[in-house]
Amino acid sequence: MRILVTGAAGMLGRKLVQRLLADGGLVREPSSQLVLADRVEAPSPAAAAVPVERVVCDLAEPGSAARLVAGRPELIFHLAAVVSGEAEADFELGYRVNVDGLRALLDAVRALGGGYRPRLVFASSIAVFGAPFPEVIGDDFHATPLTSYGTQKAIGELLLSDYSRRGFVDGVAVRLPTVCVRPGRPNRAASGFFSSIVREPLAGKEAVLPVPDDVRHWFCSPRAAVGFLLHAAALDGKLLGERRALTMPGVSATVADEIEALRAIGGEEAVARIRREPDETIARMVAGWPRAFEARRALALGFRAESSFAEIVSVYVEDELGGRVGTAG
Repeated sequence: MRILVTGAAGMLGRKLVQRLLADGGLVREPSSQLVLADRVEAPSPAAAAVPVERVVCDLAEPGSAARLVAGRPELIFHLAAVVSGEAEADFELGYRVNVDGLRALLDAVRALGGGYRPRLVFASSIAVFGAPFPEVIGDDFHATPLTSYGTQKAIGELLLSDYSRRGFVDGVAVRLPTVCVRPGRPNRAASGFFSSIVREPLAGKEAVLPVPDDVRHWFCSPRAAVGFLLHAAALDGKLLGERRALTMPGVSATVADEIEALRAIGGEEAVARIRREPDETIARMVAGWPRAFEARRALALGFRAESSFAEIVSVYVEDELGGRVGTAG
């Protein structure tokens, strides 16, 4: 199976590639080639057992998408995106990457014709939902995004559904929870503080908390997010019918829950490194974000996530810190 990953230099892209190489592909289909595409060069996988091609390109540039799919990959993971805060700050860039890039990719696949119909897994987001909404959002709740990023993801879902309906792709849109705890440096996502108030204190660094402790949100770990993508890739498309977007399971937790999970692993010394610095702009954005979901369709189809925020922090410690916490700093 030939696999294309766009956004391969990003955090989820790198972790997805690591899993694909470690597992040898999907459960039913071994990998025969990986093409890793991004606007910057993706890391070179170590000791890859299959050919790996790294491509630096901008999907929205004419001809870029066509070159990527010329080899007719049977599976495409479309992760390339501008994150929430950056999409809000730069309107043109957000639409260019999050909408124009996906449309170019879909049209490049369609242009090949000849019965070519790859599985396309699209990394969408719970940002497609906007207030007012119930405390727990069901699978039939409508998408009414209140940010440019959420709007762009909702447009992507509609495009994927229509191109799937017309038989050009076999698409699955995976609405990811906020992925936490993200390793590495902070990105420009407005939700970045959810990760930083755990990640930085465990590394002996100060973190800024811009919202109150009672703010509640929907989370999953990077490990679970990669698991969602892989499960979506192997899913029987007939089980989806015409509803190609799935809200993923996750953990509904407050900032206070996060802090308690941090305290259990890092102690009071780690918690003391959180500095409260209210930011009204971020607080207003967060107030319009979902807090909890039922995700019954995804659960019935076999998608699984963590059961508590403490488990999410444990996954971070195991995957990123080698199972040990060092808070000296």
